Amino acid sequence: MKNTTLFLIGILSLFISCKEKSKKVKNNESQGTSLSIDYANGFSIKQYTNHTIITVTEAFPGAQKEFKYALIPRDSSGNNTDIELSKTLEETLKSQGVDAILKTPLNTVVVTSTTHIPSLEMLGVAKTLKGFPNLDYISSPLSRKRIANKEIIDLGQNESLNTELTIELRPEVIISFGVEGENKSLNSVERAGIPVLYNGDWVEKDPLGKAEWIKFFGALYGKEREADSIFNHIKTNYNLLKEQIANIENKPTVLSGGMFKDIWYLPKGDSWQAKVLEDAGGNYLWSETEGAGSIALSIESVLEKGQQADFWIAPGQYTSYAKLASDNPTYAQFDAFKNKKVYTFAKYKGETGGLLYYELAPNRPDLVLRDLAKILHPEIITEDFTFFDTLDE
Repeated sequence: MKNTTLFLIGILSLFISCKEKSKKVKNNESQGTSLSIDYANGFSIKQYTNHTIITVTEAFPGAQKEFKYALIPRDSSGNNTDIELSKTLEETLKSQGVDAILKTPLNTVVVTSTTHIPSLEMLGVAKTLKGFPNLDYISSPLSRKRIANKEIIDLGQNESLNTELTIELRPEVIISFGVEGENKSLNSVERAGIPVLYNGDWVEKDPLGKAEWIKFFGALYGKEREADSIFNHIKTNYNLLKEQIANIENKPTVLSGGMFKDIWYLPKGDSWQAKVLEDAGGNYLWSETEGAGSIALSIESVLEKGQQADFWIAPGQYTSYAKLASDNPTYAQFDAFKNKKVYTFAKYKGETGGLLYYELAPNRPDLVLRDLAKILHPEIITEDFTFFDTLDE
C-alpha cells in the first residue's frame, strides 16, 4: 500500500512538474525571456524559442522611437535551422514592424565608432569587421594589423559614408550611432538591402552601463554567455575598487576639460566622466550641474571656481605644460598647473594618431577608475597607467 501511495505521489509530482515546465515554455514563447541588463538603460534583449529581439530605446539623446532588431539563429553549418520555419518567422516578424531581421551569428559587419571595436575583439569576432569610416581613428594593434593586411577597408566619414563602397562591400549589417537623430546618410544603404542597427552606448550615463553594451554585440554573434562573463569581470573589478575607495575620507578637488575656440568644455555632473571621478574618490567641482553632456564656460568662470583645485584631469589634446602655457597664459594660473598635477589621456595613441582612451575607455571603465584612483590616491594603486599620464614639461 505504502509503495502504491509513493508511486501515485511520484506520478502526480511528475505530472505537476511537466505541467509547470510546459507552462514555462509556453510563457517563454509568448513573452520571451529577458536577458539580464543591470546598468545600461538604452537597450534590452529578449530570447524566444526561435529568435531573439534586441530593442534599442535610447539610440541617441531624446530619441522618441524604439528600434527593434530580430535575430534568427543559423545552425552550426551556417544555414538556418529550418528554411520553411525561418520564412514563416520572417513574415511574422515583418508584420510586427521590426526594423531589421538578421541571421546570426554575423559573418561580416561594418561598425562606425571606435568604441564598437573593443567589443568585437573581446568576443573574438574581430575578423568579421570588414569596413570602418576613417581608419586612422582606430588604435587597436589587432585591428591595425588587419588594416595593414587590407582586411578592413576605409569607408569615408561616418556622417557621409561612401555608400558606393559600402554597398559593394555588402556587409550583413552596419552598426551605427546617431548624434542628433537618425543618420540620414545611411538611408541609401538600407534601401540597398543592408540593415542598419543603432548602438547607443555613448548615451549611457553610468560607466558600467557603457561597458554593458558588449551584450548587444554578444547577441549578434550568439555569444551571450561570453559577453555576460566579460562584463561581470569588468563589473567586479570596478565595484571592488569603488568599495575600497569609498572608505577614504580625503577627497581632493578636481577640475576637468579645456578650451576649444575660446570656450572651455567640461563634463556635466550626470555624465559618466563625473561619475567615475566621484567613484575614484575625487571631489569634482562641477558635480552639482545637471545633464550628461558638456558645460560650455568662459576661462574666467573656470578660473574663478577651479583655480585652487588639487588636480586637473583631461585638458583636451595637451601633452605638455609648455604647450598649455604658450597657448593661453591663463592656464598657468591654476594651482594644478603650478604643482604639476595635470593628467592627460592624449599621450597614448595608435600608430595613425587614434587615441586609445576614446576607443577603449568606455568599454573598460574598471581601467579608467584604476587610473583615476592612482592619480587621486596613489598609495592604493601599484599598477601602471592604462590611459592617463602626467604632462611633459
